[in-house]
Amino acid sequence: MAGDNGNVAAEPVFLIFGKSGWIGGLLQEELKKQGAKFHLADARMEDRAAVIAEIEKYKPTHVLNAAGLTGRPNVDWCETHKLETIRANVIGCLTLADVTNQRGIHMTYYGTGCIFHYDDDFPVNSGKGFKESDKPNFTGSYYSHTKAIVEDLIKQYDNVLTLRVRMPIIADLTYPRNFITKIIKYDKVINIPNSMTVLPELLPMSLEMAKRGLTGIMNFTNPGAVSHNEILEMYKEYIDPDFTWSNFSVEEQAKVIVAPRSNNLLDTARIEGEFPEILPIKESLRKYVFEPNAAKKEEVYKAVKEMRGR
Repeated sequence: MAGDNGNVAAEPVFLIFGKSGWIGGLLQEELKKQGAKFHLADARMEDRAAVIAEIEKYKPTHVLNAAGLTGRPNVDWCETHKLETIRANVIGCLTLADVTNQRGIHMTYYGTGCIFHYDDDFPVNSGKGFKESDKPNFTGSYYSHTKAIVEDLIKQYDNVLTLRVRMPIIADLTYPRNFITKIIKYDKVINIPNSMTVLPELLPMSLEMAKRGLTGIMNFTNPGAVSHNEILEMYKEYIDPDFTWSNFSVEEQAKVIVAPRSNNLLDTARIEGEFPEILPIKESLRKYVFEPNAAKKEEVYKAVKEMRGR
């Protein structure tokens, strides 16, 4: 499943699909910081002719696919917008993989690791994580269902690197897509250890993976797992000592959401092999999220309180 794409130019030229999305925006910031050459695609990925036209116009060496639908405010949206979800997450993604494959262009696909869940073979707290080669066992949400289908099909393309992103996290604790922001806003949370992706640490690695021409599937998370309570304890320690919350069970959570949620641990041997310096999840959270916020504690405290409306 791991592989190398020999078509790696001396000076990479990146083309980003999903320019207005969260990860697409962060990729632009990182590429600017690196002084890299990049362009932003306007084409909808399901429009093959438009995709081809943009690739011929910009002649990228690397395409970054950060487009797709996760739903707003969350994946429950996909349950009632299935055709839109198929167009973006299945047809669009495969079209882009096919067009780049025919032209020998490397493509990085920012996919999801929310296609697995703990079961008898992979129990919670066992330390046994799902590997890149394991078949998805979670299709509880329509979002995850489409993502699992695409992952299965896209692995036939030898120019594509699929990154399994999970519960992505950034330092901005008021940004609505940030996993930590989501759980800070809730009065009740479940408390299950999960693999997570600390984007400020891992996104630069994804660009290096593209430059190295890596292909196949990569579990794109920090090593280890962290629970909801452990994250909120860190928030309490660094930002708000009076912060309180309570827990509820998965069964109780099911009453307030439309589609079930994925909880899992992903095996990180491959990413650790490529980047031995990668930090374990709890260390990464302290370095990239909580320590920078602690330096402006009062400002963060006020912003979060305003966001929570209390």
